[in-house]
Amino acid sequence: MKISVLRERRSGETRVAATPETVKKLVASGHSITIESDAGRTAGFLDSAYEEAGASIAKDAASAAAGADIVFKVRGPMKDEVAVLPEGSTVIAQMEPFALDPEVVSALNAKKIASLSMEFTPRITRAQSMDALSSQSNLAGYRAVIEGAQIYGRAMPMMMTAAGTIAPAKVFIMGVGVAGLQAIATARRLGAVVTATDVRPAAKEQVASLGAKFIAVEDDEFKAAETAGGYAKEMSKEYQAKQAELTASHITKQDIVITTALIPGRPAPVLVSEAMVKTMKPGSVIIDMAVTQGGNCPLSKADEIVDVGGVKVAGFSNLPARLPADSSSLYAKNLLAFLPLVTAEDGALNLDTEDEVVVAMLLTKGGETVNERIKS
Repeated sequence: MKISVLRERRSGETRVAATPETVKKLVASGHSITIESDAGRTAGFLDSAYEEAGASIAKDAASAAAGADIVFKVRGPMKDEVAVLPEGSTVIAQMEPFALDPEVVSALNAKKIASLSMEFTPRITRAQSMDALSSQSNLAGYRAVIEGAQIYGRAMPMMMTAAGTIAPAKVFIMGVGVAGLQAIATARRLGAVVTATDVRPAAKEQVASLGAKFIAVEDDEFKAAETAGGYAKEMSKEYQAKQAELTASHITKQDIVITTALIPGRPAPVLVSEAMVKTMKPGSVIIDMAVTQGGNCPLSKADEIVDVGGVKVAGFSNLPARLPADSSSLYAKNLLAFLPLVTAEDGALNLDTEDEVVVAMLLTKGGETVNERIKS
């Protein structure tokens, strides 16, 4: 197959969908790889490195995409990007399926372009190596702590000096998924005193294993708050009120609060109210990782730091892009792991498969929107 990799054009996007390492492996598998010039520059991968790995370099997007069977991207294409994609080709990217522009969907279908969304990779054992949401969330959780430490402006660990002792920072992680667990681990490595909360009982053991303290109302409802598949159940209004009261009293004492709660296709739940923010000490920091879906704190704004009585509320819309080399490397490996599922024995593209992973990820095909999760 001919695989093309285009330069990302969205504001602030520094990642790239292939690295010299994955290009070398793709070429070894018999694929032809074309990279748009400077596609990897912001991630630290130069055209010369791609050429050494066996790729061809094209001067622009149209030249790179010409004749492509598959186009790899980090973010889903915008409408003007769809215009350069070959008719009947396939694009694999983080399509942001629940926020897809209807005009982009129409443009894809008009050219009978198949699109697959990396966000819809099923959470099953054999698809773990393809799970881009996890790979990017892991780095986002790490970076959230680094950003929080930088904005906080004080030392994270306890320091005992001849001039006196500096107390360790208190860090509270709200939501113990992939991002939250990495945030806990990172804050602990920096020497902070870390607490965390989640509505899933299994999270308590995970938090403890990383050396942090678990904060939650542990009543009978909490003990039954997890489905057989490991996901959180929706809690009653009574439980939510009790948990909010506990959270409010805890947040008052914290130096850095990192919120990670996201629900696919729905607005982010409010975890830190305006009233809670106003009880925090001046100099404290909130990092809202859910800002792109409305935020876990109603005061957060995308890519801004809002000062609320001395408390800094920061919302970063693309934390993985602040670690472009590593984020690109992991994402490119996710694509590399997925490709065999749509490759026939003769090396050609094969989307006519009943594989549950491919079926779950496929959004458009043959001029139609085929994914029930995004059909309006």
